[in-house]
Amino acid sequence: MKKYMLLGALVISGVIFAQEVEPKYEIQGNLVKATYFYDNGQIKQEGFYKDGKVHGKWISYNEEGSKISLGEFTDGAKTGKWFFWNDSSLNEVDYNDSRVAEVKKWSSETLVNRN
Repeated sequence: MKKYMLLGALVISGVIFAQEVEPKYEIQGNLVKATYFYDNGQIKQEGFYKDGKVHGKWISYNEEGSKISLGEFTDGAKTGKWFFWNDSSLNEVDYNDSRVAEVKKWSSETLVNRN
């Protein structure tokens, strides 16, 4: 019985201390700006909703606060140019109606050689 009580206490304390940071929503005209956070308080993603669908500019960040992606949605569909950053390269992806139309990749070496 003591084991079950100890196990129950551990589970309850784990749930209490594992609370996530709540998203923030702001009304801006006919759009709702959403900001999502990591547990450490850094911004994870921010962007807009229109009529319940992702719409407009969206930006994602890693836990250290560096930008990892940037792109646009139109009524829930990925559109236009999206950019994805990682440690050694930048990827540009062109979307047409949420489908990949073209991909370009630049490494730090490619960018240095262009100058």
